[in-house]
Amino acid sequence: MQFNKNLIALGTAASLLALAGCSDSDDPVTGSTLDLSNGFGAIMQSNLESNANTYFGFSSPLATSADHASYTSRTSSDTVSDLITLAGSLQMEFLTRSAANKTDMMAFWPHGAANPTHLVTCVEGGAESNLGGNADKFNPSVQRIDLSTGAVETVMRGMNRCDGIRTTPWGTVLATEEAGDGQAYEILDPLTTTNHTVTDRVTGTIVDGIGSVVASTKAVKHDAMMTMSWEGLTITNGGVVIAGDELRPGTAAADDDGGAIFKFVPTTPWDGMTAVTDLANSPFVAGSAYAMRVNCKTPPNQYGQGCEIGSAEWVAVTAATARADANSNGATGYYRPEDLHTDPTYTGTGVRFCWANTGHKSSKNYGEVVCGVDTDPQAMDYATNGYPHVNRFVEGDTELNAPDNLDFQPISGNLYVIEDNAGDADVWACLKDGADQDIKTDGCVRLLSLFDSSAEPTGFMFAPDGQTAYVVIQHSDDATAADLDNDDYTTDDIIKITGFADPSTL
Repeated sequence: MQFNKNLIALGTAASLLALAGCSDSDDPVTGSTLDLSNGFGAIMQSNLESNANTYFGFSSPLATSADHASYTSRTSSDTVSDLITLAGSLQMEFLTRSAANKTDMMAFWPHGAANPTHLVTCVEGGAESNLGGNADKFNPSVQRIDLSTGAVETVMRGMNRCDGIRTTPWGTVLATEEAGDGQAYEILDPLTTTNHTVTDRVTGTIVDGIGSVVASTKAVKHDAMMTMSWEGLTITNGGVVIAGDELRPGTAAADDDGGAIFKFVPTTPWDGMTAVTDLANSPFVAGSAYAMRVNCKTPPNQYGQGCEIGSAEWVAVTAATARADANSNGATGYYRPEDLHTDPTYTGTGVRFCWANTGHKSSKNYGEVVCGVDTDPQAMDYATNGYPHVNRFVEGDTELNAPDNLDFQPISGNLYVIEDNAGDADVWACLKDGADQDIKTDGCVRLLSLFDSSAEPTGFMFAPDGQTAYVVIQHSDDATAADLDNDDYTTDDIIKITGFADPSTL
């Protein structure tokens, strides 16, 4: 557990110890002696855990990761409690056990609805064909899942490692690939579009069904958007896309930068009213691409290693060569930027967005969550609004590490951090920054942990009311669960978690 010493400003040591449930002695108020044998941080950690219901809306967070010793492999007879352990006051159930293997990020459909009907999901499987012996049947890439019944249907096939996915304000789906040559695809009518298939990723050829030769009118590849290893992304109401390139530093050559944060600015922003019924009219058809360059001075004139946080600017790149251009133009590189979301509770100028840098646990780089404010995403009039800026919000440690997925709880603004951590894969709940002197989370507690050491939690997301969450148990070892296969493909479990308190009370 991670905790910030400034969580609560208390006037007296006696008050502090009373909150923490500790004995006191030599207290400046009572004259007795303070028992600080475990340290101030341990006292505050204990307070956060024992008062989790007040801060997070659930009680009894997990003190340690799950014990994997008794778990063997996924089977069709598993109960949900065989797979995960959860904070004590919450409940869990399977939404489905038939999501395609390596299901990753998810989005609710329809966009912005108070009561969505479906999940649209990305499947991070590699490009393959000949499923079930059918040469024209490609891997599932985008699926829809009925929130009432758990029924799973495939929307799109043939992408390579679909990962980042969001619905758009104008009524479409943006699905992207986590591959070195990853592309961005837009989809119309995801509840009726079925089995549309990318048959050639280079040319962007998409047909309207398995074995069809008819070009799809429901899906298109957007060459105006960055070619990179897409991971997390967010879309503004005007159609600006901010996204990370999931790249480890030094991958291509020693001292090469890690993944940059990119921005796509549409030539014609969405007008806020007109639904897109023809993808030729999408804001994603044309625009400009940029990479974020963080500076050590303002105005920006000094950048490079050591300037990962601070004031920033956006430098132009070419979409097709975005990664190479970012590296040569001094864009800031991070250690595998993963999921990225905007903060729905932010009320300042522009947008606040946060993303996870996974790091590398075995080399003691425990990862981090970095948050930035882009004061004018569309026009980039920073002379008026001030430069964008980024700073660390969650710093990993020996318990909370390898952060991958993120999600903000609606209304409360608490941030949930999901680990990509082989062997000890957990989900953490982190407070917003409170009224103290720092700019970091005021503390995190462990919400969930997996018994299955072959799997990881991913795609975690809250329903719009903030009282229900969904999480994927991804790529479990299910060699003994052939009866769970679906549509000539192995499967993953999606779990529904309920029982969170009304976030408006936190």
